[in-house]
Amino acid sequence: MNDALPALQGITERMIVRKEGPLGWIVFNQPPRHNAMSVDMWESLPKILDAYEADPEIRVIIITGAGDKAFVSGADISQFGERRGTMEAVKEYNAIADHANDRLQACGKPVIAMIRGFCIGGGLGIALGADIRIAADDAQFSVPAAKLGLGYRFAGIKRLSDIVGPSFAAEIFYTARRFNAKEAETMGLVNRVVPADQLEQYTRDYAMVIAGNAPVTIASVKLIVKNIHADPAERDLDACAKAVEFCYTTEDYKEGRTAFMEKRKPQFKGR
Repeated sequence: MNDALPALQGITERMIVRKEGPLGWIVFNQPPRHNAMSVDMWESLPKILDAYEADPEIRVIIITGAGDKAFVSGADISQFGERRGTMEAVKEYNAIADHANDRLQACGKPVIAMIRGFCIGGGLGIALGADIRIAADDAQFSVPAAKLGLGYRFAGIKRLSDIVGPSFAAEIFYTARRFNAKEAETMGLVNRVVPADQLEQYTRDYAMVIAGNAPVTIASVKLIVKNIHADPAERDLDACAKAVEFCYTTEDYKEGRTAFMEKRKPQFKGR
């Protein structure tokens, strides 16, 4: 329910948000169109991420699609005439989608994509913005640009190539075919593949493991990984060093050492 976060009352009903202890869920909610992304969904995603990132209770964010048919099947083609009918409209649409994808990648908290069914085109782009991808064994992945004559820009291709490598990225784009979950796992496109009826519980349990670890350590790792994949000229190694140093000044570092000595589970506070 969107009322789980009162500040988000204005977001589209096509996006469902709910808090579950330290987990923040984002559900793409347009099942009749296989959760295809409409403009209002793109516009709402950064707002939800802002709210979750500002909420100290949220340790891990999970993104997924409503129903059992799709994660996200791409862009909502019913809006193409209005939103992508001219080059000017295409540029405006791309700017909105780019902002959402960039905000997802920039999120300071761990993001898990829980994928069932179709994960196609822009939906795969969203999944690539997560830190970890967990797929059901019925998941299908594709970038059909070559079947549609669409141009695919540098950032999107680089994001895929960074994860699966240039050879698999070429295969995905050149063939434009659908890859099953096992193939996606072999490519490194997804981290885990589990039976569809176990997907939600597995993902929840996995997220809770992460939520129980020190947020300051995870944030520092996420920052460093981001810089590893950045252009060398744009890397902020000073920020990376400071993030590591900060860990040693926190209550969580003291709690981690104390809990280890006392042979108990640490209770991290994120500070």
